[in-house]
Amino acid sequence: METANEGISIVDAEERITFVNKKIEDMFGYSSEELIGGSMWDLLSDESKTIIKQMLEKGWKNVNESFEIKFIHKDGYPVWTYTNSKSLFDKDGKFFGTMNLHTDITKRKEAEEALRNFEIARKKEIHHRIKNNLQVICSLLDLQAEKFRSRESAEDTEVLNAFIESQNRVMSIALIHEELHEGRGTDTLNFSPYLEKLVENLFQTYILENVNTSLDIKLEENIFFDMDTAIPLGIIVNELVSNSLKYAFSGRDYGEIQIKLYREDSAEHENKEQRVIKESYGGTNVILIVSDNGIGIPEDFNLEDSSSLGLQLVKILVDQLEGQIELNRDSGTEFTIRFTVQI
Repeated sequence: METANEGISIVDAEERITFVNKKIEDMFGYSSEELIGGSMWDLLSDESKTIIKQMLEKGWKNVNESFEIKFIHKDGYPVWTYTNSKSLFDKDGKFFGTMNLHTDITKRKEAEEALRNFEIARKKEIHHRIKNNLQVICSLLDLQAEKFRSRESAEDTEVLNAFIESQNRVMSIALIHEELHEGRGTDTLNFSPYLEKLVENLFQTYILENVNTSLDIKLEENIFFDMDTAIPLGIIVNELVSNSLKYAFSGRDYGEIQIKLYREDSAEHENKEQRVIKESYGGTNVILIVSDNGIGIPEDFNLEDSSSLGLQLVKILVDQLEGQIELNRDSGTEFTIRFTVQI
């Protein structure tokens, strides 16, 4: 064992080190005299201590497992090992410790970390470029709309509004790429901070028309969506909030828009198919509510047959999310959207 190419350690039933070979000394920078009698815990990184504690809870006295674990060298730098631990028993079947075979995999782990960092940087650069390209499109739309701003005909006003609406839709997507570029380098987006930025931009766009419009946002924290969910949901919020800002408070001095986003604890609103999907894939029900206390939508309005491009888009995107949308006209207008995602 002294001349083995792998590090070998033996730990007794009280978790004290009773044997190490020369390879262990080279691997961790300690002499055998420094190690024997001490605790293996003193060599472990904090995250690896958690792994070992979990193993102890499972039953350390009957173990034959392999795992990757991070030790700390005497000089302070990490040493990664692929460790196989096997329980030891005497001739009477009494447990007296574990023998551990350690293979140094530090170079491999460093290469994996470098590859992860490269991939994160690559994704951030992609999101940065997409965001910049979308912002260029927004700027072009703004320049094109400029020549209609000073005109007063109804036709020119419609064209100007179409440019503004298109600009807001593009910006709702650009903001997602901005958040992903500035975030953790993952493929998922913390949706609540993004939603706050999106709505803030919309209020700035329509602020002159709705000076006394207030906003009440209640968003559950740490709800992460991938781009397949975040982009359509962002456009949905863009359309509903824009619709409220443009039409809900006509002839009024004051109005309020509310936005809520949260996980649904109850399965009350699930149909049978949704329950099967959720149980099969471990999905989470999410509720988005966008409401205002404005003049309301006419009683004869039918979401399934709306002439509004924005609301048609909302219906299409809710279907894309395989969700449900409900309209409540009791006091103003309230849209409730339910959908299931992997969170």
